Amino acid sequence: MRILLVEDTEDLGQALFQHFLTEGHAVDWARTGPDAEAFLRAQAYDAILLDLGIPDLSGTELLKDLRRRRDTTPVLVMTARALMEDKLAHFELGADDYLLKPFDLRELDARLNALMRRLNGLAASSVRFGNFTFDGKARRAAIDGVPIELGRREFRLLEYFVSTRGRIASKEQIFDRLFGMEDEAGLNVVELYVSRLRRKLEGSRFTIRTIRGLGYVAEVEGE
Repeated sequence: MRILLVEDTEDLGQALFQHFLTEGHAVDWARTGPDAEAFLRAQAYDAILLDLGIPDLSGTELLKDLRRRRDTTPVLVMTARALMEDKLAHFELGADDYLLKPFDLRELDARLNALMRRLNGLAASSVRFGNFTFDGKARRAAIDGVPIELGRREFRLLEYFVSTRGRIASKEQIFDRLFGMEDEAGLNVVELYVSRLRRKLEGSRFTIRTIRGLGYVAEVEGE
């Protein structure tokens, strides 16, 4: 998942940035409203984590601008504003979720994962395709009940293929979801990760096929 983190509090922003990197997500961190706008002009995101009290352009104004230009990227508001009026107002403006500070990282992860499941049309975090099972919440995948050992980016790549099953994903799309703007990896690293994942999926009905000149598509044998 590629996340835009919009947070001006240095210690909280650093903690969230490192947390999402550790979880295998691609994350870009904007500390001001104009910085966030610059990131959004340059890059598409799967989700935006939005603090309302950012300088120069408030999170509220940023949310308004997003929805005014019909940008439907899921927005999870993070704020200390506990009044029901504030919560309802931001839902009216187009926020998808509203999380009060301080919060537990486990709750943030759960809410973010729920947003992504809804976006990708998945009713639950756990799915089964023949002899292959995937559980995004528990961060587990297995073939015939035998767990697959996956690195953090391998897991996020598999998660992406599960959520986009049947749809072609280009190398650029995959790269954007695995690496942030500060990463120095090149586009060819996608082939390396896909190759590693294919080896670990051997014996599974869940497969990844190369579409020459276009990218990759995840398929389930027999469907």
